[in-house]
Amino acid sequence: MEQSVFSLAASSLNISHAEEKKALPNLKPAGFAFGTAAKTAVQPEENKSIFKELSLLQASPWREVEWSEDRKDTLMEYISCYKPSCEGVSQARVLLLGPVGAGKSSFISSVQSAFSGRVTNRAMVGNSSASFTKKLQSYTVRLAKAEQGAGLTLCDLMGLGEGGTTGLTLHDTLAVIKGHAPEGHKFSPEQPVRSETVGYVKKPFLKDKVHCVVFVVDASKISTYPKSLSDTFQQLRDHISDLGVHQVALLTHVDKICPDTARDITQVYKSMIVHQTINKAGALLGMSTSYIVPVKNYSSELDLNKNTDILLLSAVNHILQYVDLYFQDNVATESVSTLSWK
Repeated sequence: MEQSVFSLAASSLNISHAEEKKALPNLKPAGFAFGTAAKTAVQPEENKSIFKELSLLQASPWREVEWSEDRKDTLMEYISCYKPSCEGVSQARVLLLGPVGAGKSSFISSVQSAFSGRVTNRAMVGNSSASFTKKLQSYTVRLAKAEQGAGLTLCDLMGLGEGGTTGLTLHDTLAVIKGHAPEGHKFSPEQPVRSETVGYVKKPFLKDKVHCVVFVVDASKISTYPKSLSDTFQQLRDHISDLGVHQVALLTHVDKICPDTARDITQVYKSMIVHQTINKAGALLGMSTSYIVPVKNYSSELDLNKNTDILLLSAVNHILQYVDLYFQDNVATESVSTLSWK
């Protein structure tokens, strides 16, 4: 009977029996009976207490984060002062890719909100099943009232298509990463980016290219994404890797899958549900979970939250680590080419 009570609570959360035991170490089994033995059955109030105790949090976080004003200030200073290490490149270009509604535009707006000191929707966000973003739009991260932005630009695109029939195609995605697609170009599967496209960049410099790709997936939809999307991700990752561009991922809407995280975002790295969903995201993307970070975007909030900011800024910091690796690789390549020429 103990197992049935555990399994009833845990099956809806899709966790293993071993995880149930870990999550519910002090929960005693309640009896179920009929007729004269009904007094041993779980009563409504007792049932409430069981599920109140059902907290799927680990005793210690599986990743360490310092939730303090000092940490937030440190992250903001690092990001706002960031400059690419490659000569001739003033801003790192980071491309966000993901299905419709994953939270790409919301992440850009949320990061800008953290720097602006107020919630703002700089990147326009839709709420339909169709992609609201139709064209290539670049947003420079900047501090409130600052004359110049940081050395980081976040690039927003329409949602990925499944099999190339709808949404952004593989061809156009690679055109953006290689630096051929002009700013503001409106994408259409029927009119792919070609040399005849208005504004087409024939010989892009390093500064025109994308220096890191960030895949964005919705935590609340991980289990319902179609197999075709996984195939799309794998195909993209193969081609992007061939270009020498590093890739990371954001898991958005983590507050929608875990009540503890919804109440307190600092619990995100103790949440067994979030941990399991990151593993599912890794399988979907064909990516190690060490590249994937959870975030909570601002949506209905009117005021900033320090801990939400820290999670967002930590994600940007994570992205910049791989941007730097790209520049290091390219500086090394250029040095070798120069030596070979001589």
